[in-house]
Amino acid sequence: MAEDPPVFKTFTKCCQESGFLMVVKCQQENAALKQCLTTYYNDPAFYEECKIEYLKQREEFRATGIPAKQRQQKLPTSM
Repeated sequence: MAEDPPVFKTFTKCCQESGFLMVVKCQQENAALKQCLTTYYNDPAFYEECKIEYLKQREEFRATGIPAKQRQQKLPTSM
């Protein structure tokens, strides 16, 4: 999933324009988004890709004891 499908942009735009009324006004866009996500969730290739990425991160955590989010942050330099 290199670039977001248009359905994501449509949903985001609708929500930004609607504010608190997005629950009512963006039902159609929300349904389209759910359908798109369901397609990805049911795709065996996507599942395997996510599984491999998870296992890689778990292996790195077990080796270093540092969560992935903290590993990606820059370490402060000495002053």
